[in-house]
Amino acid sequence: MDKLKLGICQMAVVESKEKNRKKARKMVAEAAEQGCQLVVLPEMFNCPYQTDYFAAYAEPYPDGETIQMLSEVASHYKIILVGGSIPERDTDGRIYNTCFIFDETGKLAGRHRKVHLFDVDMAQGTFFQESSALTAGETIGVVTAGKWCFGVGICYDIRFPEMARLMTLKGAKLLIYPGAFGPNTGPAHWELLLRSRAIDNQVFILGVSPAPTPGAAYQAYGHSMAVDPWGNILSAAGSMEAVLCPELNFATMRQVRAELPLLKHRRPDIYHNSL
Repeated sequence: MDKLKLGICQMAVVESKEKNRKKARKMVAEAAEQGCQLVVLPEMFNCPYQTDYFAAYAEPYPDGETIQMLSEVASHYKIILVGGSIPERDTDGRIYNTCFIFDETGKLAGRHRKVHLFDVDMAQGTFFQESSALTAGETIGVVTAGKWCFGVGICYDIRFPEMARLMTLKGAKLLIYPGAFGPNTGPAHWELLLRSRAIDNQVFILGVSPAPTPGAAYQAYGHSMAVDPWGNILSAAGSMEAVLCPELNFATMRQVRAELPLLKHRRPDIYHNSL
């Protein structure tokens, strides 16, 4: 139980939902065939990351074709599958940026709806308003599947250290962030944030991005990576499509926490009510 082999699927996303599903299935299969026990897809892996696509691509749970595919693949390969994210249409018509997580039997183990929506207008030319098409989630995504307890955030969620700390305090030893940082924020902050959240909480961190898609209006940064509790990068992709299969050793986490006991040294009596 000390070691967990992960699959990180960095895939380019096109306009065809069917092609995206086929590619996702193929990459997950590649990871599973290499012995990965937990496999992760990127944010909006079945849909171009543009607000005007979200409603058209949104699917209901449990009947959506992408959702059913995730369940079937998890069951077939007997893996835990963290389904990046897709646009989810709730019964009341609201649309969420949702990560569905399935266990080794294909049963839904949990879901995380993106809590912090990406509404920005940056000097570098990046303008995005997720709230024009999406509703924010209201819960913290900590999931137990098989023997493993892990947290899930989506993209912009990683910029909020309070959320990562809450997931850690709820028992997560691994935090997973499907995310589609762009060409401005990616080079500046992606690696820095992933390593910072790992060091802050002394947990393993996964950041799983789409690969850039030639000709797309929004270009994801790529550079998916796994980081250990000391902030070391265990495995990293570049900007091309890739399947990474790093192995996590949780003995490393215990050693880091024993030598530098940050969580024991917290002073919630002083700052708890200010967070």
